[in-house]
Amino acid sequence: MIACDCAVCRSTDPRDKRLRPSIFVDVPSYARILVDAGPDLRQQALTFGVKHVDAILLTHSHADHILGLDEVRRFNVITGTPIPCYASPETWQTVWRTFHYVFDGVQRKGGGVPRIDAHEIRGPVSIKGVRVVPVPVWHGDMPVLGFRFGDFAYLTDCNRIDEASMALVAGVETLVIDALRDRPHVTHFSVDQALAVIAQLRPQRAYMTHMTHDLGHAATCARLPPGVELAYDGLVLDVRVDVE
Repeated sequence: MIACDCAVCRSTDPRDKRLRPSIFVDVPSYARILVDAGPDLRQQALTFGVKHVDAILLTHSHADHILGLDEVRRFNVITGTPIPCYASPETWQTVWRTFHYVFDGVQRKGGGVPRIDAHEIRGPVSIKGVRVVPVPVWHGDMPVLGFRFGDFAYLTDCNRIDEASMALVAGVETLVIDALRDRPHVTHFSVDQALAVIAQLRPQRAYMTHMTHDLGHAATCARLPPGVELAYDGLVLDVRVDVE
């Protein structure tokens, strides 16, 4: 947190050094899929060795999830092609306005404009043979998307999940879910609220994401039930995805 000297912000535990939430799904021989492209994308790619992206999924259009899209131009150079990007129609409306220079068709001297192939999400999609199931959830009054890949589900930035969407993630073995802090919030699950969802879904393991500096990694994990932990930057999970 900018200009904060709390214990978590001063922590020497590397798991307390958090960049914006994002995940990278690497399915060997199929696809490498980036979920969200926040302002830290360049730093994240350099730090964790992300050298190739086949497609991008966007959960929603808030700044901390889309403002790294300009970095896609480097992946265009690597692949030699536009990068397919998938989002809801509502998310695209904001992305088109924010990155008008990418989509307006105007030729600009010097290049440097990312090439993005826009796709609207209106149901399950197949990305180079990897099946992705969108999971509608609520971020306050804003509809956003989580995603299910086989036995793994990623539900960031949410504070309500309708029954129909709970059914979409039933049976997952690994769940990543929003848990901002202990105190209630109008657009994010608290720790207790996230634990209630975890208890209902009963995954084999669950990880909380999008935490504020209210939650120190070690101290919070020590009080969570078995099988539940805070996620951290650089965490690697082996999961089973559905491929065609």
